[in-house]
Amino acid sequence: METAERFRAAVETSDLTALDDLFTEDIRFYSPVKFTPFEGKPMVLGLFGVLLRTFEDFRYVGHFEGTAETSADGEEARSEILAFRATVAGKQIHGIDLLQFDEAGRVKEFTVMVRPQSAVQALGQAVLAGLVADGLVADGLVPAAAAG
Repeated sequence: METAERFRAAVETSDLTALDDLFTEDIRFYSPVKFTPFEGKPMVLGLFGVLLRTFEDFRYVGHFEGTAETSADGEEARSEILAFRATVAGKQIHGIDLLQFDEAGRVKEFTVMVRPQSAVQALGQAVLAGLVADGLVADGLVPAAAAG
């Protein structure tokens, strides 16, 4: 099973252990609500724990393969896009997950894009509350290493 298929299965079953096996140690997660990325496997796994609790009726609805330039080094990497639909705080979200892989096939960059703006705002508020509740950020502020 390819990495994107394993990723999809892990998300659909809320399996953080399976996600841990798919990420590089220095993974970067680019969020639609934060300018700078979340960095490092512990932070990204913590963020996924929050996301998996936050999304309601989450489902993937499309899959596209290709290559894309990575943000970290500007080189092209094998990439896959998974289109999704979900609900957060009563707001319908349409989005994509862009997964970019290293040479070993593990996810090294992960970018999420969502619409509409009202859903982005609802998602940002819900995720921040979850990060604070899980102790990943203090006093509602993202740690300096991940601030944006």
